[in-house]
Amino acid sequence: MVEAKSAEAAKPADGHSRNSLGIVFVTVFIDLLGFAIVLPLLPRYGEYFHANGAVLGLLMASFSAMQFIFSPIWGRVSDHVGRRPILILGLAGSTASYAVFGIASSLEAGSRMLGLAPLTWLFIARIGAGIAGATISTAQAYIADKTSPQQRARGMALIGAAFGIGFTFGPLIGAACVSSDPTAPPSPAAGYVASALSGIALIWAITMLPESLRPGSTPSRGGWFLLSNLRVAIERPSIGLILTSMFFTTFAFAQFETTLALLTKTLGLPDRSNFFVFAYIGAILTISQGVIVRRLVTRVGEYRMSLAGTGLMAVGLVGVAWAAHQESLPILYSVIPICVLGFAAVTPSLQSLLSRRSDASEQGGILGVGQGIAAIARIFGPVAGLTLLQHSLTLPYWCGAGVMALSVFLVSALRTSPPIDEAAFAQTGASE
Repeated sequence: MVEAKSAEAAKPADGHSRNSLGIVFVTVFIDLLGFAIVLPLLPRYGEYFHANGAVLGLLMASFSAMQFIFSPIWGRVSDHVGRRPILILGLAGSTASYAVFGIASSLEAGSRMLGLAPLTWLFIARIGAGIAGATISTAQAYIADKTSPQQRARGMALIGAAFGIGFTFGPLIGAACVSSDPTAPPSPAAGYVASALSGIALIWAITMLPESLRPGSTPSRGGWFLLSNLRVAIERPSIGLILTSMFFTTFAFAQFETTLALLTKTLGLPDRSNFFVFAYIGAILTISQGVIVRRLVTRVGEYRMSLAGTGLMAVGLVGVAWAAHQESLPILYSVIPICVLGFAAVTPSLQSLLSRRSDASEQGGILGVGQGIAAIARIFGPVAGLTLLQHSLTLPYWCGAGVMALSVFLVSALRTSPPIDEAAFAQTGASE
């Protein structure tokens, strides 16, 4: 279906292109390393500063609210000015935001700095990090610039692998930054380390990251905000199904990841041990997207991979609900891989389908719509999950499993959607 341009089909598949992908992978990995250091601390730090469930949900959702607003903007800007400057700008914002998080964490409960309470500073830090982190859609557009349609899903899995590796080592670094005493106040070290790592990624990008946008590329029509870009996106067959599936998948996983720290706390894990649970998730995500999905997706295709992923997530979340009901850490450890493997399979596959149904001149804008939709899910997911958790320890996971069951039917409908027209790419011999 894609109205492909011959210029896109001629994307380089040489060593230079692969080196560029390697550089953007390392850049995203280091930035996500900082994100993974901070994420497991947010629910517990919020509680320390006397945030109730609704406020804590808003704190978690503030990051995604900014991604909802800025992902399409950064994507469209990158279609005009290039991917490199936007990625660099995002890394600079992450460096500053994590530093603010470290400063906020050093404050005492009930104290103020510049007239603002610590919880307010945590909100400022998360809002800034959300604006900066909205450049992930630009990183996806960078990969789309550098890969052929047949290899698009494998390229998108690089982002997932970077996220997975960051989620493996980030919590391990974070564990060294917190006290094993559950009554100890928050440590600012995690924020400062995350800031330093983002700073390293910033320097790396400035010195090593080349531009991927082809000279003379003309941006397509489309506005600067989600709704105007969404209108353009849904004019294409099956895009609505893909975006809705992305929303449900992200919503369910957001409920899982934002309530997990409080679930493990209920099961008796201190802060330091909680980091190891997130490292465990990161290791599974790394292996799943970096090895399993990247090898299988070119054989079975994005549709089958998406269908398998949604099914696995539904089963995995039922397992998490069971573990919560039994208050059993061994059961939780055994079912987490099912849920994470499903998420690892469905996410890059849907992103690839979205990219392959987009013209080369609008990759940033359309992928920004996808990130914006995912950001909406990350806004509602944490708020819903943390609110449901106040009523029942198992309710967020039963809700997530139900949402994923619905996603299975949505993804199934993609089978009957109009097929992707690869003819234009084949004419120019585009392949990896």
